[in-house]
Amino acid sequence: MKITCQRDSLLTACQLVKAAVAARTTKPVLSNIKASAQDDTLTLVAYDMEVGIRYELPGIVVARAGSCILPITELEKILRESGDPDISLDAGSEAILVKTTGGRFEMPSLDVNEFPDIPSFDDGGHYHEITAGTLRTMIRRTAFSADKKDTSGRFSLTGVLWEAEEKGAHLVATDTKRLAVCHGPASVYGVKDGVKTLHLVPLKAIALRERNRAGDQELIRIGLRANAALFQTERAMIYPSLVQGKFPPYREIISKTQKDSTQKISLPVDSFLSRVRQAAIMTDDESMRVDMTFDAGAVTMKARGAKTGASEVTLELPEYDGPKTEIAFDPSYLVEFLRSLDGEPTVLLEVSTGLRPALFTCGDQYSYLVMPLTG
Repeated sequence: MKITCQRDSLLTACQLVKAAVAARTTKPVLSNIKASAQDDTLTLVAYDMEVGIRYELPGIVVARAGSCILPITELEKILRESGDPDISLDAGSEAILVKTTGGRFEMPSLDVNEFPDIPSFDDGGHYHEITAGTLRTMIRRTAFSADKKDTSGRFSLTGVLWEAEEKGAHLVATDTKRLAVCHGPASVYGVKDGVKTLHLVPLKAIALRERNRAGDQELIRIGLRANAALFQTERAMIYPSLVQGKFPPYREIISKTQKDSTQKISLPVDSFLSRVRQAAIMTDDESMRVDMTFDAGAVTMKARGAKTGASEVTLELPEYDGPKTEIAFDPSYLVEFLRSLDGEPTVLLEVSTGLRPALFTCGDQYSYLVMPLTG
Protein backbone atom coordinates (compact mmCIF):
# COMPACT_ATOMS: atom_id res chain seq x y z
CA MET A 1 0.00 0.00 0.00
CA LYS A 2 1.34 3.41 -0.98
CA ILE A 3 -0.60 6.64 -0.52
CA THR A 4 -0.31 10.42 -0.17
CA CYS A 5 -2.90 12.30 1.86
CA GLN A 6 -3.57 15.48 3.81
CA ARG A 7 -1.87 15.31 7.19
CA ASP A 8 -4.61 17.06 9.20
CA SER A 9 -7.39 14.90 7.70
CA LEU A 10 -5.51 11.70 8.53
CA LEU A 11 -4.78 12.96 12.06
CA THR A 12 -8.47 13.68 12.64
CA ALA A 13 -9.41 10.21 11.37
CA CYS A 14 -6.79 8.52 13.58
CA GLN A 15 -7.96 10.42 16.66
CA LEU A 16 -11.52 9.28 16.02
CA VAL A 17 -10.84 5.57 15.51
CA LYS A 18 -8.28 5.49 18.34
CA ALA A 19 -11.15 5.33 20.85
CA ALA A 20 -11.84 1.76 19.71
CA VAL A 21 -8.21 0.60 19.91
CA ALA A 22 -7.67 -2.03 22.61
CA ALA A 23 -5.80 -0.67 25.63
CA ARG A 24 -5.06 -4.12 27.06
CA THR A 25 -5.24 -7.20 24.90
CA THR A 26 -3.69 -10.61 24.39
CA LYS A 27 -3.75 -9.88 20.64
CA PRO A 28 -1.01 -7.32 19.83
CA VAL A 29 -2.59 -6.55 16.48
CA LEU A 30 -5.61 -5.00 18.23
CA SER A 31 -3.37 -2.30 19.73
CA ASN A 32 -3.08 -0.97 16.19
CA ILE A 33 -5.42 -0.01 13.36
CA LYS A 34 -5.98 -1.61 10.00
CA ALA A 35 -5.68 0.61 6.92
CA SER A 36 -6.91 -0.24 3.42
CA ALA A 37 -6.44 1.94 0.33
CA GLN A 38 -8.57 1.56 -2.78
CA ASP A 39 -9.42 4.02 -5.56
CA ASP A 40 -9.25 7.43 -3.80
CA THR A 41 -10.30 6.29 -0.31
CA LEU A 42 -8.41 5.18 2.79
CA THR A 43 -10.43 3.02 5.20
CA LEU A 44 -9.31 2.81 8.84
CA VAL A 45 -10.57 0.10 11.19
CA ALA A 46 -10.15 -0.24 14.97
CA TYR A 47 -11.67 -2.98 17.12
CA ASP A 48 -11.21 -3.88 20.78
CA MET A 49 -13.62 -6.85 20.53
CA GLU A 50 -16.33 -4.81 22.28
CA VAL A 51 -16.63 -1.78 20.01
CA GLY A 52 -15.41 -1.52 16.43
CA ILE A 53 -15.31 1.39 14.00
CA ARG A 54 -14.70 1.62 10.27
CA TYR A 55 -13.96 5.12 8.97
CA GLU A 56 -13.55 6.19 5.33
CA LEU A 57 -11.24 9.05 4.39
CA PRO A 58 -11.81 10.13 0.75
CA GLY A 59 -9.66 12.38 -1.41
CA ILE A 60 -6.32 10.60 -1.08
CA VAL A 61 -3.85 9.68 -3.81
CA VAL A 62 -3.40 5.91 -4.07
CA ALA A 63 -0.19 4.94 -5.84
CA ARG A 64 -0.53 1.29 -4.82
CA ALA A 65 -3.70 -0.24 -3.42
CA GLY A 66 -3.51 -2.60 -0.49
CA SER A 67 -3.83 -3.02 3.27
CA CYS A 68 -1.53 -2.81 6.28
CA ILE A 69 -1.47 -2.59 10.08
CA LEU A 70 -0.54 0.89 11.37
CA PRO A 71 0.93 1.51 14.85
CA ILE A 72 -1.61 4.12 15.96
CA THR A 73 0.39 5.65 18.84
CA GLU A 74 3.51 6.40 16.81
CA LEU A 75 1.57 7.45 13.70
CA GLU A 76 -0.54 9.92 15.67
CA LYS A 77 2.61 11.49 17.16
CA ILE A 78 4.18 11.86 13.72
CA LEU A 79 1.05 13.49 12.32
CA ARG A 80 0.68 15.80 15.31
CA GLU A 81 4.29 16.99 15.32
CA SER A 82 4.68 17.45 11.56
CA GLY A 83 3.65 20.76 10.06
CA ASP A 84 3.48 19.46 6.49
CA PRO A 85 0.20 19.79 4.58
CA ASP A 86 0.67 16.30 3.06
CA ILE A 87 2.43 13.10 4.06
CA SER A 88 3.12 9.80 2.30
CA LEU A 89 2.86 6.22 3.61
CA ASP A 90 4.53 3.27 1.93
CA ALA A 91 3.67 -0.06 3.57
CA GLY A 92 5.45 -3.28 2.70
CA SER A 93 5.10 -6.74 4.17
CA GLU A 94 7.51 -6.06 7.06
CA ALA A 95 7.77 -2.29 7.49
CA ILE A 96 5.89 0.97 7.03
CA LEU A 97 7.67 4.10 5.82
CA VAL A 98 6.19 7.53 6.60
CA LYS A 99 7.72 10.52 4.82
CA THR A 100 7.36 14.21 5.59
CA THR A 101 9.23 17.16 4.10
CA GLY A 102 12.05 16.91 6.61
CA GLY A 103 11.52 13.49 8.11
CA ARG A 104 11.55 9.79 7.47
CA PHE A 105 9.97 7.35 9.92
CA GLU A 106 10.18 3.58 9.61
CA MET A 107 7.93 1.38 11.72
CA PRO A 108 7.47 -2.39 11.94
CA SER A 109 4.25 -3.90 10.64
CA LEU A 110 2.15 -6.91 11.57
CA ASP A 111 0.31 -9.47 9.47
CA VAL A 112 -2.85 -7.77 8.20
CA ASN A 113 -4.65 -11.12 8.13
CA GLU A 114 -4.49 -11.31 11.93
CA PHE A 115 -6.82 -8.33 12.29
CA PRO A 116 -10.45 -9.47 12.78
CA ASP A 117 -13.14 -8.20 10.46
CA ILE A 118 -16.12 -6.18 11.61
CA PRO A 119 -19.34 -6.65 9.64
CA SER A 120 -20.66 -4.32 7.00
CA PHE A 121 -23.94 -2.58 7.71
CA ASP A 122 -26.74 -5.11 7.28
CA ASP A 123 -30.01 -3.99 8.80
CA GLY A 124 -31.96 -7.12 7.90
CA GLY A 125 -34.96 -4.90 7.15
CA HIS A 126 -35.13 -3.70 10.76
CA TYR A 127 -33.58 -0.28 11.25
CA HIS A 128 -34.37 3.35 11.89
CA GLU A 129 -33.01 6.67 10.72
CA ILE A 130 -32.49 9.80 12.79
CA THR A 131 -30.74 13.08 12.01
CA ALA A 132 -27.31 13.58 13.51
CA GLY A 133 -28.41 16.82 15.21
CA THR A 134 -31.34 15.13 16.95
CA LEU A 135 -29.22 12.17 18.01
CA ARG A 136 -26.49 14.48 19.31
CA THR A 137 -29.02 16.26 21.52
CA MET A 138 -30.42 12.96 22.81
CA ILE A 139 -26.96 11.68 23.68
CA ARG A 140 -25.96 14.92 25.38
CA ARG A 141 -29.08 14.83 27.55
CA THR A 142 -28.84 11.21 28.68
CA ALA A 143 -25.35 9.66 28.56
CA PHE A 144 -24.07 11.59 31.58
CA SER A 145 -26.58 9.73 33.77
CA ALA A 146 -25.22 6.26 33.00
CA ASP A 147 -23.22 4.38 35.62
CA LYS A 148 -19.73 5.18 34.32
CA LYS A 149 -17.81 3.27 37.01
CA ASP A 150 -20.27 0.44 37.66
CA THR A 151 -20.79 1.77 41.19
CA SER A 152 -24.34 0.41 41.30
CA GLY A 153 -23.15 -3.18 40.93
CA ARG A 154 -25.56 -3.61 38.03
CA PHE A 155 -23.63 -3.99 34.78
CA SER A 156 -26.70 -3.20 32.69
CA LEU A 157 -26.64 0.39 33.99
CA THR A 158 -23.26 1.03 32.35
CA GLY A 159 -25.11 1.19 29.03
CA VAL A 160 -27.69 3.49 27.50
CA LEU A 161 -31.08 1.97 26.76
CA TRP A 162 -31.99 2.42 23.10
CA GLU A 163 -35.71 1.99 22.51
CA ALA A 164 -37.24 2.20 19.05
CA GLU A 165 -40.93 2.18 18.22
CA GLU A 166 -43.05 3.31 15.31
CA LYS A 167 -43.10 7.00 16.25
CA GLY A 168 -39.46 7.50 17.15
CA ALA A 169 -36.65 6.56 19.49
CA HIS A 170 -35.91 6.94 23.19
CA LEU A 171 -32.53 7.06 24.93
CA VAL A 172 -32.54 6.27 28.65
CA ALA A 173 -29.68 6.21 31.18
CA THR A 174 -29.49 5.82 34.95
CA ASP A 175 -27.01 5.15 37.75
CA THR A 176 -29.88 4.58 40.28
CA LYS A 177 -29.43 8.09 41.73
CA ARG A 178 -30.70 9.85 38.62
CA LEU A 179 -32.57 8.90 35.47
CA ALA A 180 -32.57 10.71 32.12
CA VAL A 181 -35.03 10.00 29.29
CA CYS A 182 -34.99 11.76 25.92
CA HIS A 183 -37.30 11.18 22.95
CA GLY A 184 -36.49 12.08 19.37
CA PRO A 185 -38.31 11.72 16.05
CA ALA A 186 -37.05 8.89 13.87
CA SER A 187 -38.12 7.00 10.79
CA VAL A 188 -38.52 3.40 11.92
CA TYR A 189 -38.62 0.49 9.48
CA GLY A 190 -39.37 -3.17 10.05
CA VAL A 191 -40.99 -2.69 13.48
CA LYS A 192 -44.63 -3.70 13.79
CA ASP A 193 -47.14 -1.23 15.19
CA GLY A 194 -47.16 -1.20 18.96
CA VAL A 195 -43.93 -3.23 19.21
CA LYS A 196 -40.83 -1.79 20.90
CA THR A 197 -37.25 -2.94 20.44
CA LEU A 198 -35.00 -2.54 23.47
CA HIS A 199 -31.19 -2.63 23.35
CA LEU A 200 -28.49 -1.62 25.84
CA VAL A 201 -25.70 0.18 23.99
CA PRO A 202 -22.35 0.52 25.84
CA LEU A 203 -21.42 4.02 26.90
CA LYS A 204 -18.14 3.79 24.97
CA ALA A 205 -20.04 3.35 21.70
CA ILE A 206 -22.34 6.25 22.54
CA ALA A 207 -19.32 8.49 23.17
CA LEU A 208 -17.71 7.33 19.92
CA ARG A 209 -20.89 8.14 18.00
CA GLU A 210 -20.90 11.61 19.56
CA ARG A 211 -17.28 12.21 18.52
CA ASN A 212 -18.10 11.40 14.89
CA ARG A 213 -18.85 14.96 13.81
CA ALA A 214 -21.61 14.57 11.24
CA GLY A 215 -23.64 17.55 10.03
CA ASP A 216 -26.89 18.17 11.91
CA GLN A 217 -29.06 17.13 8.96
CA GLU A 218 -27.08 14.03 8.03
CA LEU A 219 -29.13 10.88 8.47
CA ILE A 220 -27.74 8.24 10.82
CA ARG A 221 -28.93 4.70 10.13
CA ILE A 222 -29.16 2.38 13.14
CA GLY A 223 -29.53 -1.38 12.87
CA LEU A 224 -30.26 -3.24 16.11
CA ARG A 225 -29.44 -6.94 16.36
CA ALA A 226 -29.86 -9.44 19.18
CA ASN A 227 -26.35 -8.94 20.58
CA ALA A 228 -24.93 -6.00 18.65
CA ALA A 229 -25.82 -2.69 17.04
CA LEU A 230 -24.75 -0.94 13.84
CA PHE A 231 -24.49 2.83 13.40
CA GLN A 232 -23.91 4.02 9.85
CA THR A 233 -23.00 7.58 8.85
CA GLU A 234 -21.74 8.88 5.53
CA ARG A 235 -18.14 8.10 6.48
CA ALA A 236 -18.21 5.78 9.48
CA MET A 237 -19.74 2.56 10.74
CA ILE A 238 -19.68 1.82 14.49
CA TYR A 239 -20.23 -1.73 15.67
CA PRO A 240 -20.70 -2.27 19.44
CA SER A 241 -21.57 -5.46 21.28
CA LEU A 242 -24.63 -4.84 23.44
CA VAL A 243 -24.65 -4.73 27.23
CA GLN A 244 -26.54 -7.64 28.76
CA GLY A 245 -28.94 -7.42 31.70
CA LYS A 246 -32.26 -5.97 32.76
CA PHE A 247 -32.97 -2.25 32.79
CA PRO A 248 -35.22 -0.57 35.38
CA PRO A 249 -38.88 0.06 34.37
CA TYR A 250 -38.27 3.73 33.72
CA ARG A 251 -41.77 4.54 32.48
CA GLU A 252 -43.37 3.30 35.71
CA ILE A 253 -40.80 5.19 37.82
CA ILE A 254 -41.46 8.50 36.06
CA SER A 255 -45.23 7.97 36.03
CA LYS A 256 -45.28 7.34 39.79
CA THR A 257 -43.15 10.42 40.47
CA GLN A 258 -45.53 12.59 38.42
CA LYS A 259 -48.52 11.09 40.18
CA ASP A 260 -47.05 11.76 43.64
CA SER A 261 -45.89 15.31 42.91
CA THR A 262 -47.83 18.12 44.59
CA GLN A 263 -45.99 21.18 43.24
CA LYS A 264 -45.01 22.25 39.74
CA ILE A 265 -42.42 25.01 39.59
CA SER A 266 -41.24 26.70 36.39
CA LEU A 267 -37.53 27.53 36.56
CA PRO A 268 -35.45 29.75 34.22
CA VAL A 269 -32.66 27.45 33.05
CA ASP A 270 -29.72 29.88 32.87
CA SER A 271 -30.48 31.68 36.13
CA PHE A 272 -31.19 28.47 38.03
CA LEU A 273 -27.91 26.94 36.78
CA SER A 274 -26.01 30.07 37.81
CA ARG A 275 -27.46 30.02 41.34
CA VAL A 276 -26.77 26.31 41.82
CA ARG A 277 -23.15 26.82 40.80
CA GLN A 278 -22.81 29.80 43.12
CA ALA A 279 -24.24 27.93 46.08
CA ALA A 280 -22.02 24.92 45.34
CA ILE A 281 -18.84 26.98 45.72
CA MET A 282 -18.87 26.30 49.47
CA THR A 283 -19.40 22.55 49.22
CA ASP A 284 -16.56 20.11 49.79
CA ASP A 285 -15.93 16.38 49.32
CA GLU A 286 -17.68 15.57 52.59
CA SER A 287 -20.72 17.76 51.98
CA MET A 288 -21.62 17.80 48.30
CA ARG A 289 -25.05 19.15 49.08
CA VAL A 290 -27.16 22.22 48.35
CA ASP A 291 -30.30 22.72 50.43
CA MET A 292 -33.15 24.49 48.63
CA THR A 293 -36.20 26.15 50.09
CA PHE A 294 -38.96 27.01 47.64
CA ASP A 295 -41.36 29.60 49.03
CA ALA A 296 -43.70 32.20 47.60
CA GLY A 297 -41.75 34.27 45.05
CA ALA A 298 -38.28 32.74 45.41
CA VAL A 299 -36.01 29.78 46.05
CA THR A 300 -33.15 30.07 48.54
CA MET A 301 -30.11 27.80 48.22
CA LYS A 302 -27.66 27.12 51.04
CA ALA A 303 -24.48 25.09 51.29
CA ARG A 304 -21.85 24.61 53.96
CA GLY A 305 -18.46 22.90 54.07
CA ALA A 306 -16.48 22.01 57.17
CA LYS A 307 -13.43 23.93 55.95
CA THR A 308 -14.75 25.99 53.05
CA GLY A 309 -17.46 28.06 54.78
CA ALA A 310 -21.09 28.74 53.91
CA SER A 311 -23.10 30.19 51.03
CA GLU A 312 -26.63 31.48 50.57
CA VAL A 313 -28.08 32.63 47.25
CA THR A 314 -31.60 33.48 46.16
CA LEU A 315 -33.42 33.25 42.83
CA GLU A 316 -36.66 35.15 42.42
CA LEU A 317 -39.61 33.11 41.12
CA PRO A 318 -42.44 35.63 40.64
CA GLU A 319 -44.87 33.00 39.34
CA TYR A 320 -44.47 30.61 42.28
CA ASP A 321 -46.89 31.28 45.13
CA GLY A 322 -46.12 28.34 47.40
CA PRO A 323 -46.45 26.19 49.34
CA LYS A 324 -43.09 26.11 51.10
CA THR A 325 -41.04 23.09 49.99
CA GLU A 326 -37.60 22.04 51.20
CA ILE A 327 -35.35 19.65 49.28
CA ALA A 328 -31.60 19.01 48.94
CA PHE A 329 -29.56 17.86 45.94
CA ASP A 330 -26.04 16.92 44.98
CA PRO A 331 -25.26 20.06 42.93
CA SER A 332 -23.18 18.16 40.37
CA TYR A 333 -26.29 16.19 39.36
CA LEU A 334 -28.15 19.42 38.66
CA VAL A 335 -25.28 21.17 36.89
CA GLU A 336 -24.71 18.31 34.42
CA PHE A 337 -28.41 18.20 33.65
CA LEU A 338 -28.87 21.96 33.27
CA ARG A 339 -25.83 22.28 31.01
CA SER A 340 -27.43 19.84 28.58
CA LEU A 341 -30.42 22.15 28.05
CA ASP A 342 -28.93 24.36 25.35
CA GLY A 343 -31.63 26.61 23.94
CA GLU A 344 -34.27 25.73 26.55
CA PRO A 345 -35.49 28.89 28.36
CA THR A 346 -37.32 27.10 31.18
CA VAL A 347 -37.63 23.71 32.82
CA LEU A 348 -40.51 22.41 34.93
CA LEU A 349 -39.77 20.95 38.36
CA GLU A 350 -42.33 18.50 39.75
CA VAL A 351 -41.81 17.75 43.43
CA SER A 352 -43.70 16.58 46.50
CA THR A 353 -41.45 16.43 49.56
CA GLY A 354 -37.74 16.45 50.26
CA LEU A 355 -37.86 12.68 50.72
CA ARG A 356 -39.21 11.71 47.29
CA PRO A 357 -37.62 11.89 43.83
CA ALA A 358 -37.84 15.19 41.96
CA LEU A 359 -38.66 15.32 38.25
CA PHE A 360 -37.51 17.96 35.79
CA THR A 361 -39.20 18.02 32.38
CA CYS A 362 -38.94 19.91 29.09
CA GLY A 363 -42.24 19.29 27.32
CA ASP A 364 -42.82 15.68 26.31
CA GLN A 365 -39.33 15.21 24.91
CA TYR A 366 -37.10 15.17 27.97
CA SER A 367 -37.39 14.02 31.58
CA TYR A 368 -34.74 14.00 34.28
CA LEU A 369 -35.45 12.37 37.63
CA VAL A 370 -33.02 12.88 40.52
CA MET A 371 -33.01 11.49 44.03
CA PRO A 372 -32.85 14.09 46.82
CA LEU A 373 -30.34 13.99 49.65
CA THR A 374 -31.86 13.24 53.03
CA GLY A 375 -30.72 13.61 56.61
